[in-house]
Amino acid sequence: MAETPPVNDAFLREVDEAVRQDQIFGFWKRFGRAIAAAVVTGLIAFGGWLWWDHHSREVSGEMAEKAQDVLRAAGNGHSPDPQALAALKDASQPGYRAAALLTEAGVAARKGDTAKAASLYGAIAANGDIAQPYRDLATIRKVALGFDQMQPQAVIDTLKPLAVEGNPWFGSAAEMSAIAYMKMGKKDVAGALFAAIAKDKNVPTTLRSRARQMAGLLGVEVQTTEEDAHGA
Repeated sequence: MAETPPVNDAFLREVDEAVRQDQIFGFWKRFGRAIAAAVVTGLIAFGGWLWWDHHSREVSGEMAEKAQDVLRAAGNGHSPDPQALAALKDASQPGYRAAALLTEAGVAARKGDTAKAASLYGAIAANGDIAQPYRDLATIRKVALGFDQMQPQAVIDTLKPLAVEGNPWFGSAAEMSAIAYMKMGKKDVAGALFAAIAKDKNVPTTLRSRARQMAGLLGVEVQTTEEDAHGA
């Protein structure tokens, strides 16, 4: 009886790599759109918090009430009162104007008018009169909306200033950048980025969990902390 030929180690590695790659892109095919949608819709509420944290101690009166009504409506998935939104866009305080513009873009995105939303977010991101945190938020939202249509390198270049550990937008920016690197075949870079997200305790738990799974599929193991285990 003939002996079974030895299995070549290189062949095994190729098979393992093929299986892993199939898992990765199967995961993205299944959850990719949900991830992008979560980035867009989830940041609407965060944008409201960002505005409120910066201005709640400085402003009061009728304009503040209008701002609360607009943000509350947007946060609940409703279209804000057009007159209140217009008043905020014309307000003398830069924070009110920024909140109104971000809300207007968010409403357009929620209604499915992607082109209008992307245009509004782009205008906010390019407006030097608006504070940088708002501009960064607009950049994140614009890229999330147009991710499927953008070239991977364009995604990476646009988000590069934000995909840095310590930046408030690191989690979202790094996740989209990592997926762009995957599309380019740079799985080692993508794996390292996913691992960095998973280790960053300033990143939301759900995003860290997702990043840990993606890092594992890319061959980068990230140890689960006790905090993550309780949050799972």
